[in-house]
Amino acid sequence: MSKKTSSRRKFLKGAGLAGTAAVAGTIAAPNIALAKTKVLKVQAAWGGGIFLENAKSYVDRVHAMAGKDLKIDLLSVNSVVKTSQMQDAVHRGVLDGAHYVPAYWYSKSKAASLFGTGPCFGWSAQELLGWIHYGGGMELFNELMGSLGLNLVSFFNSPMPAQPLGWFKEEIKDSSQMKGLKYRTVGLAANVLQEMGMSVVQLPGGEIQPAMKSGLIDAAEFNNPTSDKDFGMQDVSKHYHLASFHQSQEAFEITFNKKTFDRLPQEHQAILRYASEAENSNFYWHNTLRYADDLISLKEKSGVNVYRTPDSVMKDQLKAWDIIVDQISAEDPFFAKVIKSQKGYAKKVMDYLLLNQPDYSLAYKHHFG
Repeated sequence: MSKKTSSRRKFLKGAGLAGTAAVAGTIAAPNIALAKTKVLKVQAAWGGGIFLENAKSYVDRVHAMAGKDLKIDLLSVNSVVKTSQMQDAVHRGVLDGAHYVPAYWYSKSKAASLFGTGPCFGWSAQELLGWIHYGGGMELFNELMGSLGLNLVSFFNSPMPAQPLGWFKEEIKDSSQMKGLKYRTVGLAANVLQEMGMSVVQLPGGEIQPAMKSGLIDAAEFNNPTSDKDFGMQDVSKHYHLASFHQSQEAFEITFNKKTFDRLPQEHQAILRYASEAENSNFYWHNTLRYADDLISLKEKSGVNVYRTPDSVMKDQLKAWDIIVDQISAEDPFFAKVIKSQKGYAKKVMDYLLLNQPDYSLAYKHHFG
């Protein structure tokens, strides 16, 4: 072998080793980057109970899909700021995110209520979410964020069953009994019930039971049998009315600081979005059974009388909604724009659903009486 051939072989061998090292470097570099876990601090509006469980369920889905690369540090109510300050805290970057409902920032814009506690056009929370995701609602929500100058991106999930009319000192048999009562609710529902002649007090969930016990309020609603039972409403009232149009379609809002969200890799953005959609189904399946079980417990163990709200109350609620919607629409063109979009979606979708759905109560009575 000549010296020339030997030198050539040494060069090629060295080049191969260098190439291998270079390739190894390109593989190792991303692994080092991926090892850096991104942690998002997200505060929930819930101090405990089933809604905090729901927030944790969303976080679990994010973790299951993201592995070690993206984590959410879920903080309970008031951990960093008060509930009323959560949206501003996310906007400013004090928090990376929040888990709450639009009614909690209703003071910024009455249109906020239309994304969770607005009027009923014959639809449920399922169809409200359909409008948000496929009927132009998300575009209108983002337009609202822009007009308010808020640096936020939000996802909506978890179709809540219609909220009960709530807890009263006696059975409500007619709408006339509602007049003059001091009643707790939130969002646009406060305007509606005031239109019906009630005196409305807006209180956070944890203050409802003590307020009714002390006589500050005569009646109250929160959201569902499980939360109401956890608050101890059965200890201050034995008259519980289910069904109402005051908040008949609501969902959770999970909001993130937009700058923080935009800096995340696209796959992490997708995980935050699709975990929300996955939790949408889980919420309904999980919570519906819990609500049913706790309603049985309220009746059988706590002696609560459970009634269906009279039609006279719900008809008067619809009339009051018409008045409030017309008043605000005349003052706020954007509010009117959202209402028009919702009505268009509801008219089309509910025409199909109401024609197609059988009377499930007929089948229920056939089997269970």
